[in-house]
Amino acid sequence: MTNAEVRTVDVTFVSPSGSSVTVAGRPGETIMQVAVLQDVSGILAECGGALACATCHVFVDGNCFSAPTPMEAEMLEATAVPRRSDSRLACQLILTSDMKTVQVGLPEVQV
Repeated sequence: MTNAEVRTVDVTFVSPSGSSVTVAGRPGETIMQVAVLQDVSGILAECGGALACATCHVFVDGNCFSAPTPMEAEMLEATAVPRRSDSRLACQLILTSDMKTVQVGLPEVQV
């Protein structure tokens, strides 16, 4: 693969109503960055990815990411909707080159 060929990861965001939008992300970007850069509604990202809020709360489909760090787990206690077993903060979910597709669900509200 040359520098001109940039591999992307299809990231699908599913709204609470079931509608979805799929956008392209790049390895190294976080799910939050992809959402903000592509104007995906439902991700507020008030702290810009500093792990200082819970406004990029998502529900991860599958186990393609490592477990939450203790700091992320603590921030997940401050989500606007009840935390679930698949709750994560999109700012902590980094796309990798071995991923082809990722799907995340969006909560009803972020604040």
